[in-house]
Amino acid sequence: MSMRNRWYGYAFGVLISSTTMCAGMLAAQAEPNHGGTLTWLVTPEPASIVPLTTTAGGNAEIGPKVVEGLLTYDKNLNPQPLLATAWSVNKDGLEYRFTLRRGVKWHDGKPFTSADVAFSILTLKQVHPRGRSTFANVTDVKTPDPYTAVIELSKPAPFLLTALAGTESPIIPKHLYEGTDIVSSPYNSAPVGTGPFIYKSFVHGSYILLERNPNYWDKPKPYIDKILVRFLPDAAARAAALESGAANLGDQAIPLSDVKRFTTLPNFTVDKTNWPYVSNHQQLIFNLDTPVLKDRAVRKAISQAVDVNALNRVVWYGYGEVSAAAIGAANTKYHDADIHYFPYDVAQANAALDAAGLKRGADGKRFKLRLLFNPFQDQRAADFVRQSLARIGIDGEVESYDFATYVKKAYTDRAFDITLEALSNAFDPTVGVQRVFWSKNFKVGLPFSNAAHYSSPEVDRLLEAASVETDDAKRRQLFIQFQQLVHDDIPSIEFGANPNITIVAKNVKDYAPTGEGIRGSFADLYIQP
Repeated sequence: MSMRNRWYGYAFGVLISSTTMCAGMLAAQAEPNHGGTLTWLVTPEPASIVPLTTTAGGNAEIGPKVVEGLLTYDKNLNPQPLLATAWSVNKDGLEYRFTLRRGVKWHDGKPFTSADVAFSILTLKQVHPRGRSTFANVTDVKTPDPYTAVIELSKPAPFLLTALAGTESPIIPKHLYEGTDIVSSPYNSAPVGTGPFIYKSFVHGSYILLERNPNYWDKPKPYIDKILVRFLPDAAARAAALESGAANLGDQAIPLSDVKRFTTLPNFTVDKTNWPYVSNHQQLIFNLDTPVLKDRAVRKAISQAVDVNALNRVVWYGYGEVSAAAIGAANTKYHDADIHYFPYDVAQANAALDAAGLKRGADGKRFKLRLLFNPFQDQRAADFVRQSLARIGIDGEVESYDFATYVKKAYTDRAFDITLEALSNAFDPTVGVQRVFWSKNFKVGLPFSNAAHYSSPEVDRLLEAASVETDDAKRRQLFIQFQQLVHDDIPSIEFGANPNITIVAKNVKDYAPTGEGIRGSFADLYIQP
């Protein structure tokens, strides 16, 4: 599909054809099986379900089964219909017009209309960590009739048409959210959506139960009766649950040391896909409000003491794809492969700290740093960094928290000096990478934003220019300059793509047919007898 067709006014649809000429047995084999329960292991347990005020992995994975986006995407991130059946973009890139699907109802029976779309987009602009930049140029969302929504922009947003999946930009019911405190809304944890599954219960520390939506607009989907999302904090217990048949799907569920063994088990498939809509990426972020870390020489010394290639071998068992650039290697369009890590050199790092006046004490230690880690990071990565710091006389004190507490500690209390984060690149750098380095995205209490409190007028200029540049060659050059600048400034140490390991029972079919991967809707998923 050409870029012109993608951006300028093409409407996309799905044509489904059938034939009555095939043999009965072949038809039976082609028809997905109906019924059954998917038992899905998700870790860590999310604090809520809807990916509205957070981009947390659990929300982004579970939420789209209940709430939907305007669009879904194929494996090349070309848009496909969902709540919108057709769309067009003006040549100046300042108006997006969506024709909405008729006959869709919220799970409480109220009709879905353009008013819900307008409310959702403008809400995402205010409360979603990435939505603050994704929809920064949106000035209004007009609703000329119940089945037309028109997004108006002050400047072009070349990434916008790819930002409308349920995992990224969920459409929520205006009649339940309007006039309430969005952040503390009970519907974030007990959602009402338009999707293939209806929320039933959430028992913290145990499970979430979703049931088939009998009135789903895309009948006969969904095929399965229930989704039981189980939370098992111990990786060995998750591996045992899968192997025993107590669970039939788990993403990032098993110890990496078990991956090779699971590839030999006859009843499982080990899927290592780094889903293009997610584009895994992890990093070590410096808190630039910590006095000792304001000195670039100190940050460089630490970067020279952390051997990320060794981390990949030891912690990730070689399944990761390291990247010294802020835009990871999975994004071939914008990644700068010429950016390399500062040479691993413990002696040079020690000398630099001595030169900075940070001499070792009698106990051999220079100073202490609070070392946090997002539970989506392997704790062994935090231990690896702690040991690396010890080699240069820094006492890294690892603090381990459940996910909700971690988010509060890192983004509200800012009670950290270094944190190991899991901020994915997502489907476009303006959406997934800009939030980490854009000074205007620093906001106390806003999860997964500019945790470093990094501020560079030139980086801001480059990011803002790239966010409106429709010429792809020029946009790439802006991102190349951006990557070089943040690499030199060292607000973070980029780790790159951590392993994305999904264990799925072989009788579970079509669990990830779209570019969103496991963050899709599961509407197509069925369990083969």
